Amino acid sequence: MRSPHRATRGPAEESRSAGPLRFAAGQNGPMQGDAALGRTSVSGQRPAPRYGVPEESALERVREFTDELVTRRTIRDFDRRPIPDGVLREAVRAAASAPSGANVQPWRFVMVADAATKRALRLAAEAEEREFYTRRASQEWLQALAPLGTDWRKPFLETAPAVIVVFEVHKGPGSPRPYYPKESVGIAVGFLLAALHRAGLATLTHTPSPMRFLNQILDRPPHERGFLLVTVGYPADDALVPDIARKPLDDVLVWR
Repeated sequence: MRSPHRATRGPAEESRSAGPLRFAAGQNGPMQGDAALGRTSVSGQRPAPRYGVPEESALERVREFTDELVTRRTIRDFDRRPIPDGVLREAVRAAASAPSGANVQPWRFVMVADAATKRALRLAAEAEEREFYTRRASQEWLQALAPLGTDWRKPFLETAPAVIVVFEVHKGPGSPRPYYPKESVGIAVGFLLAALHRAGLATLTHTPSPMRFLNQILDRPPHERGFLLVTVGYPADDALVPDIARKPLDDVLVWR
């Protein structure tokens, strides 16, 4: 990622869809979302959930989770094999459980597995990226990107078996005004990436700019604004990643 910036079927959504599948928050069945998590509802309150984790197990559990999560790397070369049925739906269910400003849940996840739609996304994204790399980006920005080996070409939008296009949902017909929409959707995307990684899938976050073409290709209303695209699949056998490292923990953690 360069800058900070309904479901009608369940089975086989990743490999046999005739078009993009749309997952809306809150449409995941009974006792899911707010009800399962014990959040405050419009009509009142309920007891907070109890997670049942013994104190003596807390460190081990968080360390196991972290050790798994830190192995995640952005992948640009994907294998074409399909994703097992139901995996993407469950990952979006995790994303839709994220906290949000005033509990408005201002997100929409559009699942794209159709080859023609992925092709259209690639062509439109590459048109914007070509402008970015040849005209819009500063020399400083291009130098920052150089170690990653990126350019305007985005073949992963076609080769990955699925692309999840994430939208911010703003005030419009049937949707209230959101509060802190970027922060809320960003947290939800973090949940999404963690869930997909847990399933053994590789991901890449892509933020073409501007993103207005997403509404046209995916038939989304104007009050939904493109946030980012997440390509999902398995790494190709010959996939490589840049030889880069994260900052040491002591560089980013401050105790007070």
